[in-house]
Amino acid sequence: MKTTENALNWFEIAVGDINRAKKFYDTVFGMEMAQREMMGMSMAFFPTDDSTGKVSGALVQSEMHVPGTTGVLIYLNGNPDLAVALANVKDAGGEVVLPKTFVSDEVGYMAFIIDTEGNKVGLHSSK
Repeated sequence: MKTTENALNWFEIAVGDINRAKKFYDTVFGMEMAQREMMGMSMAFFPTDDSTGKVSGALVQSEMHVPGTTGVLIYLNGNPDLAVALANVKDAGGEVVLPKTFVSDEVGYMAFIIDTEGNKVGLHSSK
């Protein structure tokens, strides 16, 4: 791995119900995730522009994907202000378990949510 490359190149959030999870993330972030079947998995894709080299990922429902609150923790981009996404979490069926919290001037803010599938997910924004 090189310092000029992303340490992360893809992520998958395990879900038990792809339609319920897609609706949650679409609502929280005000987006529309593309959905399709692939290699025996139901997937909904976070928006990306493949030409930029920026990391993206998907919600994935399969026998190999088990939602949970322990293990790897990812932070989704809540820029420009994660308060906007956090305001949608409860109405979308999730729970805010750590509200918007200041980390430092250099890092910005973070929060933790539990999605409709029982996953703990971090959110981050610069303000």
